[in-house]
Amino acid sequence: MSATTANMYRTVSIAEAQETVLKAIIPLPVISDGYAVVSSDGPGEYDIAFEALTGAPLPNGADAVVQIENTEKLPPGPEGQQRVRIVKPAKGPGDSVRFKGSDIRNGKVVLAAGSLIGAAEIGLLATVGAATVKVRRKALVAVLSTGDELVEPDQDALGRQIRDANRFMLTAAARSAGCAVTDLGIAHNAPTQVEAKFQEALSAGVDVLLTSGGVSVGDRDFIKPILERQGTVHFGEVRMKPGKPLTFATIHAAECRSSRQEFLVKHFCFFTPAAMHSLQKSLNSTLQVTEICEGWFLGSSSGQLVVFGLPDNPVSSIVTFDLVVLPALRAIAGSTEPRLRRVHARTQTDIRLDPERPESGESAGELAAVSTGGQISSHLLSMRSANVLLELPAAQGTLPAGSIVSALLIDDLGSMPVPEDIQMVVPAL
Repeated sequence: MSATTANMYRTVSIAEAQETVLKAIIPLPVISDGYAVVSSDGPGEYDIAFEALTGAPLPNGADAVVQIENTEKLPPGPEGQQRVRIVKPAKGPGDSVRFKGSDIRNGKVVLAAGSLIGAAEIGLLATVGAATVKVRRKALVAVLSTGDELVEPDQDALGRQIRDANRFMLTAAARSAGCAVTDLGIAHNAPTQVEAKFQEALSAGVDVLLTSGGVSVGDRDFIKPILERQGTVHFGEVRMKPGKPLTFATIHAAECRSSRQEFLVKHFCFFTPAAMHSLQKSLNSTLQVTEICEGWFLGSSSGQLVVFGLPDNPVSSIVTFDLVVLPALRAIAGSTEPRLRRVHARTQTDIRLDPERPESGESAGELAAVSTGGQISSHLLSMRSANVLLELPAAQGTLPAGSIVSALLIDDLGSMPVPEDIQMVVPAL
């Protein structure tokens, strides 16, 4: 194993494994408390011979378990023996018994390589005795905000100043994606400050740098020119809404600056179909947008820094993170399913379309999509309750209510409140 490859993985205890990606497959090395019985025994009073605990082996001669709630404890017998009354007998052989191999057969794969480890997976690992597991190391992400107008959240915003929301929002989003995050603070609109921050990220071995602001075409937008001087800008504009100024670049150490000219977006194909088609058309390049290569995760050992320049408007910033950065981070971490999940939703209101750019509209809903409000890239409140992004085509006119549209999940649908007109019915036991 090369030093580069070895640096990609680490062995951790299962207590530390949550939100990491499994490197290798995990092979497999009485359902309830009650009393072991012969299933042909009916209701009645019995001396207790064997009290079965959940997970314990069944004694020889018994073929079922009567659950403890279907019994009543009796006073001790004349010789002090414990006694029990069976109120509801076993249904037959095997009742309340889990046979060996019924859950997971010997040799069966419990978790495949590339699985994201969550709470259930940790429980499964503990069940099969995998106290430690080999996982992909967490990607190290640095977050930088740029702009003379920015101040920290605990400072008063005077005049044209605004509090920096993007840096904290992107930091939280990257941590939720299972990344380790370092905060590079705010760089004001001075090229020397921005260049110093880029070099700080490269020297620290950061894998991915997220910047917000400075990627448009204004006189004070220095990100793209600096990236062009220090590395390679693979694209600096995407025909999508919101997020048109989205920029993707790589900064290389001197020894590898020329060896990966083809790197481009062949590692990042996580745009919506319409946006990806627009991207391919706008590249004017022989480079191809293809599937991400899991083998790419060189990080600091290669002296390469991946940079996503996100727009300064908060909604544009978080939408481009969800659509592009998040799937890329998942793939870098080794996930076998990095893409956002796609569902179909029925619109509940008319939606005005943009004739120039395909749009990702914020929406709250499970199967019924309801707009969260004004779709303006500076209005962050519209993202608060959004759980899907509607994939809207670039077209004239209005998409009528009742239309079926494709939607990308960006939050948990299960956290939605139950509508007032839906009654929960609990079946009788």
